[in-house]
Amino acid sequence: MVNVSVVGATGYTGAELVRLLAKHPKLEINTLTSNTFAGQKISDIYPNLKGMIDIECEKLELDKVGEGSEFIFTALPHGISMDVVPKLVERGIKVIDLSGDYRYSNLITYEEWYKEHSSPKLLREGVYGLPELGKEKIKEAKLVANPGCYPTASILALAPMVKEGLIEDGSIIIDAKSGTTGAGRKVSLGTHFCEIDSNFKAYKVGNHRHTSEIEEKLSLVGDNDVSLTFTPHLLPVKRGILATIYGNLTKGVEIEELLERYRLFYKANKFVRILDMGQLPQLKYVVGSNYCDIGIQIDERRNRVIIVSAIDNLIKGSAGQAIQNLNIMAGWDESLGLEDVGMYL
Repeated sequence: MVNVSVVGATGYTGAELVRLLAKHPKLEINTLTSNTFAGQKISDIYPNLKGMIDIECEKLELDKVGEGSEFIFTALPHGISMDVVPKLVERGIKVIDLSGDYRYSNLITYEEWYKEHSSPKLLREGVYGLPELGKEKIKEAKLVANPGCYPTASILALAPMVKEGLIEDGSIIIDAKSGTTGAGRKVSLGTHFCEIDSNFKAYKVGNHRHTSEIEEKLSLVGDNDVSLTFTPHLLPVKRGILATIYGNLTKGVEIEELLERYRLFYKANKFVRILDMGQLPQLKYVVGSNYCDIGIQIDERRNRVIIVSAIDNLIKGSAGQAIQNLNIMAGWDESLGLEDVGMYL
């Protein structure tokens, strides 16, 4: 068994990591940290874990955390991870970071959308952890930056189009919707039950941070600067992301050909499912799983492609993808411990 630890184990992402790690056949949880719930068992905070994992959470002590662990997941807020991750990497521990602090290749882009970066050298060394686009680099990495949930759904949906130059730059519009767990566990007015129930709203219109992450990674895929419009919305559900993406085609193409190109692009990737012609993703197909479902339609009247993708934001959009990355880093089958299908009901 390989020992792993989770720094920041009691947020929604951390708790989902713990749940998935507890049933992984080759991993054993060594340490869980939580400054808020230090001294309490993880199963007292999340009773669904009782009898599966009853480890007591500890305060984060960098000189001690993860002693004996080969891998550490850092599920900390943006800006906090960069104070922790370098010290773990210096100790020779492989880190999978779930914040935005190491996702960017370009320091200037990061600092424009987040804050000043305190470890720019490590930022350049970190590997973006979207397995479908970078397995070989992930396999050799000492630091993997787990993608954001919206970027995962968006990049996977658009990568084949951008790679093959089938979509006009500047015409891409991403209309994405997320469940409320995407906002984290911290209490805020915008995610109170009475604010979200029977409601549906757009937020951070025109300035959401994930815009820059999507643009940067798609620009690398297509080797050409990609500029797009991204608008997120909050759904009155707990989990799941559904993104509807529009763009002008650069040339006429039949839907059957386009679907076949997608299937070829992702043929070696178990967790991306290209739906048949006439089928479109739904949250209930993927929630509870590590799958990304993609469906495609063409508006022939406007020569425009419409791509719909769906993921579980807490699994393929964060915790599950982090374990998928660990599996690759360890040289295992990337689906190990992630075989669950969507719950549907």
